[in-house]
Amino acid sequence: MDPISILAALAEPTRLRAVQILADGSEHCVCELMQKLAATQSRMSRHMQVLKQAGLVSDRRDAQWVRYRLDSGMDSAQRALVDAALRLAETRDAEREAA
Repeated sequence: MDPISILAALAEPTRLRAVQILADGSEHCVCELMQKLAATQSRMSRHMQVLKQAGLVSDRRDAQWVRYRLDSGMDSAQRALVDAALRLAETRDAEREAA
């Protein structure tokens, strides 16, 4: 995926926070993401679809739930872009907490 699509996907706060959660390297159920991000199932599904189309996440159906993780197929440039966005978000969050 091109860098503009990745940045556009990460520009929305809920999607960025979802990627922050998924950055731990494990799978997360959509129900967990819904709870942590205070989002409805339909809203969370829409956000995850955008992230999937941008090539940032992959999914796996597990009975009635869908589990998401960061897409292991990202190339090094894509992963570097995601990592940079996550670092910027963490810095911004730390600055807000300090203020």
